[in-house]
Amino acid sequence: MPEELSALTAISPIDGRYHSKTKPLAEFFSEYALIKHRVLVEVEWLKSLSLADELEEIHKISGSSIEELDALAANFSEKDAEAVKTIESTTNHDVKAVEYWLREILKTKKDIALTTPFIHFACTSEDINNLSYALMLKGARDEVIMPKLTSITSTLSELAIKYSEIPMLSRTHGQPASPTTLGKELANVVFRLNRQKDSLSSLGLQGKINGAVGNFNAHLIAYPNYDWESHSNVLVKSLGLEPIPYTTQIEPHDGIAEVFDCIMRINTILIDLNRDLWSYISIGYFKQKTKEGEVGSSTMPHKVNPIDFENAEGNLGLANSVLGHLSRKLPVSRWQRDLTDSTVLRNMGVGLGYGLLAYESCIKGLSKLDINLDKLNTDLEQCWDVLAEPVQTVMKKHGIENAYEDLKKITRGQGGITKADLHVFIKNLGIPEDAKNALLDLTPQSYTGIARKLAQNINK
Repeated sequence: MPEELSALTAISPIDGRYHSKTKPLAEFFSEYALIKHRVLVEVEWLKSLSLADELEEIHKISGSSIEELDALAANFSEKDAEAVKTIESTTNHDVKAVEYWLREILKTKKDIALTTPFIHFACTSEDINNLSYALMLKGARDEVIMPKLTSITSTLSELAIKYSEIPMLSRTHGQPASPTTLGKELANVVFRLNRQKDSLSSLGLQGKINGAVGNFNAHLIAYPNYDWESHSNVLVKSLGLEPIPYTTQIEPHDGIAEVFDCIMRINTILIDLNRDLWSYISIGYFKQKTKEGEVGSSTMPHKVNPIDFENAEGNLGLANSVLGHLSRKLPVSRWQRDLTDSTVLRNMGVGLGYGLLAYESCIKGLSKLDINLDKLNTDLEQCWDVLAEPVQTVMKKHGIENAYEDLKKITRGQGGITKADLHVFIKNLGIPEDAKNALLDLTPQSYTGIARKLAQNINK
């Protein structure tokens, strides 16, 4: 077995078979990404200390040196991360390794070297980690997850409007029911997804940098008259995060759990969508566009399987399993802290990675769909009994007793009523002629309520 990790030797398909699809998340959840974000936080903390006039013992870094520090964080490379990992092999502590690496790098830079004793000043590792993970999750959500979800909702919106007038037999409990339009059923999903997307994008992620147990103990021993709470809040806000004033040693991860809970709701809606699309393909409402050279079955040449929707459903389930554990576990920590969150947090990219795979598959599947108008119309023509609902409703309006029961006798469990049978029934009703004519003009294709309007207004 080769020692080098590759797509063929990776244990996880996220880093193996599907690496090309999950690669965008590596920028946020790889070991390299974690170290890079830690360096960024350490640099921002050092800069904030240096710029505070009240902290007299801390050397004031010049503007050009500030730019140099910013460049160090921004240009942090995989080679730099390897150097940090080499230090970690000795320290057996990942955050301390970052601190030592920074000291080593900065000691040769005259102006900045004077500040090196204050790298990681008064910090516990969690001060650096919680801010790093929050930034990683925020970046992945905003730059990777949200654009993919927007792609799905945009495609569904286009299809909803395109198919807004295409009548379709509904099925409740798997049985024929009042007709709708294909576009309206897709619009339902768009509405649900947009609501959750709005919630996801509005969720703030919290951060803290308040010491070993959240009380600024060490900070105040060194500088008892300094407003460390304000200093901390300003730094956290400058990173685009929300300061949280009450913590133990660790930021409680409630914000992370809220994000994952919202993503799980989105994933659950998409599971619902993928199962419905799979079923519509199964009964012939959709055909799938084929691609030259692709094979549907190793033995049955005719097969065009709905593999994209199956792949999406499977990976959405895996995503929710991982994200569900993260959401339930992370907000729970014994007393002022235990270390169970440390290893779990490293799997944020796993849960989101399975979700990203699913989104890609869903987008691909949607691009292959082609409606089968003949099948849609045939099913409607075979189900004139779905018009029992409007007929009995109009009968009730005009005071005919037992309207529901009369329609039930000729339709329920009868194996379907024909157009001719229904029209004979309508013509014998004692209702006004205009009401009678309206019912006679009604077809399964036209009995769709405001479905067309709802579908066409989905983006309004």
